[in-house]
Amino acid sequence: MKIRMPKVPMKWVWLFATLAVVIVGGLTWKHWFPATNAWVNQTAASFRSGGGETHDSETAAEPDPHAGHDHAAHAGHDEATSLELSKQAIRNIGLSDETIRPIKLETFRRSITVPAVVVERPGRSRVQVATPMTGVVTHVHAVQGEAVEPGSLLFQIRLTHEDLVNAQTDFLRTLGELDVEQREVARLQQVTSSGAIAGKVLLERQYARDKLNANLSAMRESLRLHGLSDNQVEQIQRERRLLRELQVFAPNVDSHGEDELRLTQRVIQAGYVKDEQPKHTGPLILQDLAVHKGQSINAGETLCILTDYDELFIEGLAFEQDIKQLRKASQNGWAVDAILEEPGSESRVIEGLKMAYLANQVDAKTRTLNFYVRLPNEVAKDHRADGNRYVEWRYVPGQRMQLRVPVQEMPEQIVVPVEAVASEGAETFVFQQNGSHFDRVPVHVKYRDQYSAVIDNDGSLFPGDVIAMRGAHQMQMALKNKSGGGVDPHAGHNH
Repeated sequence: MKIRMPKVPMKWVWLFATLAVVIVGGLTWKHWFPATNAWVNQTAASFRSGGGETHDSETAAEPDPHAGHDHAAHAGHDEATSLELSKQAIRNIGLSDETIRPIKLETFRRSITVPAVVVERPGRSRVQVATPMTGVVTHVHAVQGEAVEPGSLLFQIRLTHEDLVNAQTDFLRTLGELDVEQREVARLQQVTSSGAIAGKVLLERQYARDKLNANLSAMRESLRLHGLSDNQVEQIQRERRLLRELQVFAPNVDSHGEDELRLTQRVIQAGYVKDEQPKHTGPLILQDLAVHKGQSINAGETLCILTDYDELFIEGLAFEQDIKQLRKASQNGWAVDAILEEPGSESRVIEGLKMAYLANQVDAKTRTLNFYVRLPNEVAKDHRADGNRYVEWRYVPGQRMQLRVPVQEMPEQIVVPVEAVASEGAETFVFQQNGSHFDRVPVHVKYRDQYSAVIDNDGSLFPGDVIAMRGAHQMQMALKNKSGGGVDPHAGHNH
C-alpha cells in the first residue's frame, strides 16, 4: 500500500528558498560583499574611462570609498581624451607638485572685488618726536632713513630753558637750607636735654625745618611739571648737581613712559637699561629729520618723525550699493583677501585678512564707502651700510591693491582655480592625472569668477581625484592639435 505525501505548492518552495538565501547571505556578508562591491565599482570605472580591462581579485579585496575613480592606478586611456606630456611641457605650463594635487570639499565664499590702496594707521603709524624744553642740539645719533629700535638714543640737547634752570637752582638751595636746619635741630636737642637752653628755641627750629620740607615737596612737583621723572628728581637731591642735558630716545608706539626723555648732568652714550627695554615687533624708520647739530630749538619744536609700518591698513573703496554686503561680511567675521598686482609676474594674493571697520559716511563726491582691512607687514630686506641699519618693508603706503570681500557662503563645494578649467563650446573640462597621462573629464561649472571656479559634485569628479590646477587651456589646445591628423614631415620648413 503506497502512502501519498501532500503536494507542496511551488510558490511555497520559492518562498522558502528565497528566505534561505537571504539568511545565509546575511550571515556570510562579510566574506563576499567587499569583493563584490569593489568588482562592481571597477567595472563601472572601466566603462567610464572607455576601457574594458578587468582587475585581479586581489586588487578588489580591499574596499575603497573612491574605488573606480583612481584612474592613475586602474583605468586605461582613451587617446581622444588623454594627453601625455613631456617633462619640458609640464614645466612650460607651470605644473608642479603644488599645482597637481587632489581636490577636496571646502567652503567657497562668493565675493566682490573692489579697488584699494595701502594707507597708514591714523595715530599709530606716524610718531612725531618733539622737545619739551628749549636748548641747543649737541648730538644727532640717527640719520634720515635709518631703522632704530624703541629705546635708542636719538638726540642730546644742552638745556637753556630758564625756568627749568631756576627751578633746579631753587630746589638745590632749599636742600642746602634743610641740611643746615637738620644739623641745628640735632644740636639743640642735645643742648636742651641738659637744660642749658629753653625748649622754645628747639621748637622754633623744628617749625622752620618743617616749612623747608613743605617747600621741597612743592618744588618736586614743579620739576615734574617741567618733564623730570621721580628718579631724576632724586638724582638731583642725591648728587646735588644741576641736570644740564636732555637725552631724547626713540619712543615705543604701544606704551609711553617718562624714560623717553632723560635729563642728565653728563653725556651717557646708552639707550634703555636692558630690563627697561620696551617690546616691539618691528623697527621704527626715521622718516624725516628736522634738526641738525648746533641748532637752537624751542620747546615743542619737532625733532624728527618716526614711522612704524609693522602693521598698516588697506583702504577699500566700495560703491554705495555694496554697503549691505560689506556689513554682512563684517558681522560674520569673514576673512578678506588682498590682491597685489606685481609688474612682470603673476598677482600676489594675501589671504585671511581681517576687516577693521567700515566708515560711517559715504563720500559725497565719489559716492564710495571707505572700509579698512588690517595688513600685517613683514621686513623684505634688513641690511647695514656705513654703520647704520636700513630696513625695507614689503608693503608701504600708496601701494595699489584689490580687495576680495566675501558676500555669500557655499559649504561643501569642489573649488579649483579658474586656470584648471578649459572650455570648448558648451563643454567645460578639467584634466585628471592618470599615471603619466592627463585625462580630460567633462564637468559642470556652477559658478565662476575671476579667480576660482566651483564644480558641481555630480559624480564626474570625487574628492581625492588628482587634477591639474592650471594649464587646462594649453592642454585642451594640445589635445586638439593631437587629433588634427598626422604630422607633416615638411612642417616648419620653407622650400
